[in-house]
Amino acid sequence: MLKTRYLFNNIKEDLTNKMVFIGGPRQVGKTSLAKLIGKQIYKNPVYLNWDNVEDRKIILNGRFPAPTDLIVFDEIHKYKKWKNHIKGIFDKYKNQFTILVTGSARLDLYRRGGDSLMGRYYYHRLHPFSQAELLTQNPKIDLLKKLSFPPIPQQEKNRVFQMLFKFGGFPEPFLEKNLRTQRRWQNQRIERLVTEDIRDIELIRDISALQILVGLLPEKVGSGLSLNSLREDLQTTHKTISFWVDVLERFYYHFRISPFMTSTIKSLRKEQKMYLWDWSEVEDKNGIRLENMVAGHLLKFVHFLYDVHGYKAGLYYLKDIEGREVDFLVVINKKPWFAVEVKQNDITPAKQLYYFKKKLNIPYVYQVVKQQNVNDIQNEIQIISADLFLSGLV
Repeated sequence: MLKTRYLFNNIKEDLTNKMVFIGGPRQVGKTSLAKLIGKQIYKNPVYLNWDNVEDRKIILNGRFPAPTDLIVFDEIHKYKKWKNHIKGIFDKYKNQFTILVTGSARLDLYRRGGDSLMGRYYYHRLHPFSQAELLTQNPKIDLLKKLSFPPIPQQEKNRVFQMLFKFGGFPEPFLEKNLRTQRRWQNQRIERLVTEDIRDIELIRDISALQILVGLLPEKVGSGLSLNSLREDLQTTHKTISFWVDVLERFYYHFRISPFMTSTIKSLRKEQKMYLWDWSEVEDKNGIRLENMVAGHLLKFVHFLYDVHGYKAGLYYLKDIEGREVDFLVVINKKPWFAVEVKQNDITPAKQLYYFKKKLNIPYVYQVVKQQNVNDIQNEIQIISADLFLSGLV
């Protein structure tokens, strides 16, 4: 069991300068991380949860227990005027205590409007467990260089990979390693996401329809997300379905990636592809769960580069007018770094990988397969096992 999380030291450092906001999916470990930081770094931390009536009174009154050197505000974004309230507390008490804010919604979006918090905080997105996090706490990242992989025994790499593939990366089901517990946890998480988290902030008149949409999305993973198709399935307007999908994304149920747009290749569509934060919800067929798992790891990688190191990192996919497609492309400042094609067991180099490598001058290309003990370079394409490839990320 991990003693801490991959963002611990980065958040610790950032708290010496500004407030820190921790966003991420429900039950990904934000509160546990915040409390751990308070316990291990500060002498008199105070934890206040907006959902607790007594804590809410303290927050609104602005009368905090003394002495204190850290205050954790949990789920305070559910308060309509939270931005101005936090700004006032920070400006008044910044020399007395440090502030850490956590929430299950996109705090970087919900901070917009009203008085700006710009310049007063750092924002971190906490992701589920990943292969690299479980194997090592110190990822070695050389920007725009070839990925490096830690020398970890094959048996250990495969053991961690198989558990992540089966149970996902959310702490509770991963640590329990029980399918019955996992199913119950997933049902409860989705129920509370829709009927509590989203309802408390967003104006959704038809909650039951939103629940139906949540049930449909796992089937759409890995393919172009057609809002028109969803609109027809739910018999609603395009505006409504677009709003619902946006809301679910803001609350970290799913994420979307766009095609990489460049004058070098032509594409007829700007259709986005959609993946779930909990890849274990995706049915394990035709390699789709593996593709979603790789997508989740790559998103964690680019978020880490952006949130912690300030690099303009992005995750895209490739598709041209003739239908050639590659699953993922990681870019820095819009410059291609490496491309990834996910295959279940096919170790024959994908022609489209080689095509886009030459067309876009992509320095490194990887074909990731579920099969163990694969690490070979063919036609400038590195064919590599998923358990090894993912260990080289974050």
